[in-house]
Formats: sequence, C-alpha cells, structure tokens
Amino acid sequence: MVVWHGCVQYSEALDLQMQVCESKKNGFAEDVLLLLEHPPTITLGRSGKANHLLVSENYLKSQGVGLWNVDRGGDITFHGPGQLVGYPILSLSASERDVRGYMRNLEESLIRLLASYGIESRRDSQFTGVWTDQGKVAAMGVHISRWITRHGFALNVNTDLSFYDLIVPCGISGRGVTSMEKQLSHPVEMSDVAERYTREFAVVFKRNPIRISGAYLLNELRIHSETAGLSCDRIPPDAKVHSY
Repeated sequence: MVVWHGCVQYSEALDLQMQVCESKKNGFAEDVLLLLEHPPTITLGRSGKANHLLVSENYLKSQGVGLWNVDRGGDITFHGPGQLVGYPILSLSASERDVRGYMRNLEESLIRLLASYGIESRRDSQFTGVWTDQGKVAAMGVHISRWITRHGFALNVNTDLSFYDLIVPCGISGRGVTSMEKQLSHPVEMSDVAERYTREFAVVFKRNPIRISGAYLLNELRIHSETAGLSCDRIPPDAKVHSY
C-alpha cells in the first residue's frame, strides 16, 4: 500500500507510523509506504548531539520550526516543504533481515529515482545517504523492531536549503547539502517525484505498489484493530488525511 499524504505535521505522521507498526505486530499483513512532506521540523535521532543544533530552541520556535527527539538511527536532520519524506513500514522477510542490506536498498531506490531525472548520485563509503558532487541530497535514518521497519528517508526536492544553516546536517561537518531543484536548475513537481519513487521502490523492494487514499488506510487499520480487539485510540473516527 502506498499513500501520498501531502503536507502532514510531524506528530501526526509519527503517530500514524506507530499505529501501522503496532497493527503489523498484531497481524496486519499489508506493508505500507507513507510519502509526505512536513512543515519545517528538525529531528534528532538516537545518535543526535545537542551541539549539532546551532541555534536555541527559542529561536526555532520564533521561526516556526519544530524540534523532536526520535528513536530513528542517525544524528540531526531537517524536514520541510519541498522535501519528499518516505516512511516504509515493512515486515522484512527472512531473506531481507539484514539492516545494512535494507539501508543499501533504500539508497538504491533513491539513486534510481534521481537517475530517472538525469541526476548522477551515489553512496558514500563513510556515510549513509545519497550524495552528489554538490553534497548530500537524501538523508536516512530508520528504526527496526521485530523486523518491522519505521522512519526512512528525506529527499531534498525543492527544499529551502537555508534551513540547514540551523544544524550540522547529519552531524557531518564540511559536507554540503543539495536538492533536485539545485541540481536541475528548476523546480520539480512533487507528485511526479512521489510517483516515480513509488515505481523504483517497488522494483528494489519487490513490493506491489497499490495506491490507496489515506482515508482507506485509516479505515483498514480501524477494521483490523476492532477485529483483533486492539485499542483504536490513535485513530479518531473523524480522522482525515490527504488522498494519493
């Protein structure tokens, strides 16, 4: 199942990830790929260092930038409008149960996507993510529990890169960041990037990309929760998200 949400508050997306993950731990069979954007948000992963945030929390608040400590791997990163964020929530099969292999597959799916736009990108032997000659274009950080994945990647499409001046991106000094827009010298339609990424993700991860609406996913989770006798507290009856 693939859902394109549009712009979603970070807390809302995190809550939905947790709901899907918990449902999968309790028998929900479908793998889900959430594709979305966030309002300006900075997140610190499990390896995040406070000194990699270069401004005060009060300054972030004054600029309307959220700040979250989260349980993904990695250091500090930025999310914001014009950035495609992907949260694959997958049950990894026995042959897929290799954390490094999973990360390399995420990188591969993004490298293939960028190549479809004529952007040359690659892995870096020292650092996770996807890189170009002008800097890092996609950051990654995941959480895997009972071989179910959460969190994922952030690809700079038309991102305002000045937000990265607020942090040491991914805790890596001296390495710049870039975007698809900067590489191509023109903006890129986000819905087209989401569609192309869906195809590349399906090829690399050998999944069937059934496109559904957010409302459909919420209803499926609600039905599963009721059938399994689980709490539906995370899914209010009037919950709404943007459709694909």
